[in-house]
Amino acid sequence: MFVHMVLEGVADSALGVGLDVVGTAAELIDAGLTPLPPGTRGLRQRVVSLDGRPVRSAAGRTVAVDGAFSLRGLRKGDVVVLPGMFAASGRTVAKLLAREDIQRAADLLAKAAAKGVMLAASCSATFVLAASGLLEGRTATTTWWLAPQFARMFPRVSLSADLMVVDAGDILTAGSALAHADLMLALVARLAGPSVAHLVTRYLVLDERPSQARYMVMEHLRVSDPGLRAVERFIAQNIGRQLSLDELSRVAAVSPRTLARRVHASLGVTPHELVQRIRVSRAAHLLETTHASVDEIAAQVGYADAAAFRRVFRRFAGESPRRRRGPATQTNTWT
Repeated sequence: MFVHMVLEGVADSALGVGLDVVGTAAELIDAGLTPLPPGTRGLRQRVVSLDGRPVRSAAGRTVAVDGAFSLRGLRKGDVVVLPGMFAASGRTVAKLLAREDIQRAADLLAKAAAKGVMLAASCSATFVLAASGLLEGRTATTTWWLAPQFARMFPRVSLSADLMVVDAGDILTAGSALAHADLMLALVARLAGPSVAHLVTRYLVLDERPSQARYMVMEHLRVSDPGLRAVERFIAQNIGRQLSLDELSRVAAVSPRTLARRVHASLGVTPHELVQRIRVSRAAHLLETTHASVDEIAAQVGYADAAAFRRVFRRFAGESPRRRRGPATQTNTWT
């Protein structure tokens, strides 16, 4: 049983795609187009709110529910899915977590986990899971622009913000609202088998997106710390050469150890990873706006070894580097 727990401000797209993925999987199974593994139950789903009343979505629409969330009705093997609520900034998240219904939801999720129920959340809902204490000592992901806030608020969670979905056993987390599709496919694969999830992917024309790093914009990771802003500018201005930690720390006017601590606290990465991300971000821009080859771009962003550049790019962008289109100066003529 998939139990979609919806809270005030739920993202319409996340809830919709969650229902579509499970519903499509169930229909394909019922039609005999894909078999269930032996001993696997059929796929069913419900939409619930905390009190059984309709909730207002992020788009201001009324979301009808099938009833109230009940711990008594849950059993091992069920999945409680928490679609995200859109949050544009860390300030929005702080207001979100201060809400009484959010605090109650976090408490109920902890109790559900104690019953052996699988939990899953995407986007800002990952903060609700973290607030429950269930993610401490585990690896998780969240929506990419809130990663620094997540790292500051929950330092005991190992954050892998580059990943679209993190499977930590009985708890799964995903990135931004539309990463909810990837989350649901991972859950369907777990409960009904990979072949079912793969067929759903084909029927709904969903791309495989193992990473959300290609969507990251460095400007969203900028902080008020003037030392770190200076370091980012310095890296961008010297992107074609090797940079040492000592050199970066001198730019920030702090010790290497202090710089490493401040970068991790503000951005959730190491100084070396920050350099790599800025290089990958520049490389991605060049791949989309120039005709330069991958090897030429590798050299422009500081990699003498093109093979090493490809490995780093795949790690942070989740795909191999390739040119996507011609120069930005090219325009279309409409008649």
